Amino acid sequence: MSRRLTPWFAALFLALAACALPGSAPRQVQVLDGAILVRAPKFYCVDQQSAASSSDTAVVLIGRCNADGHVAAALVTVTVGRAASAGVMLASAEALRGFMASPAGRQALSRSGRADDVAVVSSGVTDDILMLHLRDREAGEYWRAIFGLSGRLITVSASGAAGVPLTPDEGRKLVQQSVDALRAANPAGRG
Repeated sequence: MSRRLTPWFAALFLALAACALPGSAPRQVQVLDGAILVRAPKFYCVDQQSAASSSDTAVVLIGRCNADGHVAAALVTVTVGRAASAGVMLASAEALRGFMASPAGRQALSRSGRADDVAVVSSGVTDDILMLHLRDREAGEYWRAIFGLSGRLITVSASGAAGVPLTPDEGRKLVQQSVDALRAANPAGRG
């Protein structure tokens, strides 16, 4: 699910998290030929230049629209999995929750690829959304949501700016707002 940050992605992450996107930046972008509409939560904007997709997957970065202080400096990452990848949720979000606490699950979550480098601080399932509060040796403390949308596995994570991390409450709230925005933008795709 997650991989080691490449140097360009790390630099982009720091720039987006610390700064603000131009005021005219859009709040949404369609990916995968319109299969999914990625919408940012209020006061955050999509960085269209950083959106990356293959023929069947996509990654979209979201930062705050301006530096007026309405919201925390943060980077939201939305990853859209392959068609039918949400099938992993068929066993239930609770089953996935159990897997993510296992060594194999923590390895999949770890930025380094090592299970011992990530700890699941807390987790819970609400409305078929798996919410994970994680502590990663490389990425620090952050929240991640995993859920299905239009048959695709979606992950949403939120991290603060360098030197100004999100509090656990801010991170959880931002991830939940991002999930809500995605679901509202794709009402026919829930599940």
